[in-house]
Amino acid sequence: MTGYDHPALQLFAELLAFPSPSSMEQRLAAHLVRKLEGWGYAPQQDGAGNVWVRLAGRDAGGPLVCYAAHTDEIGLAVHAIEADGRLRVGRSGGLFPWKLGEAPVEILGDKATITGVLSMGAGHGSGARAIEWADVRVITGLSPAQLAEAGVRPGSLGVPLRAHCGPVLFGDPADPLVGAWTFDDRMGVVTLLRLLEGLADSGEQPACPTIVAFTVQEEVGGIGARVLAQRERPDVFIAIDGCPITPGAPLVTDSRPGIWTRDRVAPYDPGLIVDLCAAAAAAGTALQPVAYDVSASDASMVFEIGGAARAACFGQVRENSHGYEVARLAVFDNMLHTLHHFAMTWTGSARA
Repeated sequence: MTGYDHPALQLFAELLAFPSPSSMEQRLAAHLVRKLEGWGYAPQQDGAGNVWVRLAGRDAGGPLVCYAAHTDEIGLAVHAIEADGRLRVGRSGGLFPWKLGEAPVEILGDKATITGVLSMGAGHGSGARAIEWADVRVITGLSPAQLAEAGVRPGSLGVPLRAHCGPVLFGDPADPLVGAWTFDDRMGVVTLLRLLEGLADSGEQPACPTIVAFTVQEEVGGIGARVLAQRERPDVFIAIDGCPITPGAPLVTDSRPGIWTRDRVAPYDPGLIVDLCAAAAAAGTALQPVAYDVSASDASMVFEIGGAARAACFGQVRENSHGYEVARLAVFDNMLHTLHHFAMTWTGSARA
């Protein structure tokens, strides 16, 4: 299956329709709850906004494993409203203004969502220089009073207009690439949903007691995952998240997922890395290892606070991270196959 009817793309497009900047994941969370209940699960939700499903596992005495993907996306935040109704904005999460360009955006007011267009000044005669958030305005065409009626205020959040987010297929039709406004981390969410849908259909149980979690506010410090881990105390926390191709990273945009070996917060568990690589091989693929000096995941941020004894992170290799990202369509099935094999067979190896 290589077209837009691919189940991963169908789910991704469905989820992408819900804007969910950090701290405003409620609409996407409600959609996830409805889907999970439709498959016969009894999802739980906490005050932070995390949604999760608990699976008993075949060995009730095994380690508690949490698989997590975050539901929030990077975006922009309103800092001030000018007299002509233009908005001064800054980042929410790791977004650079040049990743957006002068594009349409949605500003999520307390009462209504408005559309605006990013403005970075005239190109004629301005010269070439780096664009900073201080240079950016959102043209709204509305007065400050009209913006107030919509509930747009300092702190309101914005995201790219949903109609411009994709996904798009391109390249070799036999092995296409996918482009979209950030797979991060809806494609991790898609992988976990596909796992749960398959388990509901088959009646299978993972080997160990398991939590499948959809977390909030990862992009602003792993807040939701920390709340979840401190309460549930998993033994193992595995984030399903993408692997950005940073300068010098030995990653290739092919059908193989990547696996994090370390990031700016912590090294990942060597035994889990070995076991996840073995699960990938058994599933007919391989994982590409990468070490980061920047970035962090829900897993490393949970490990940092002692929320789990062991941590790992793997997912699709992607170009143009925190922008209009590109990945190989085939990688999404291999993420699912690797995760399924690991969840069904892993019983808790000794720490390497």
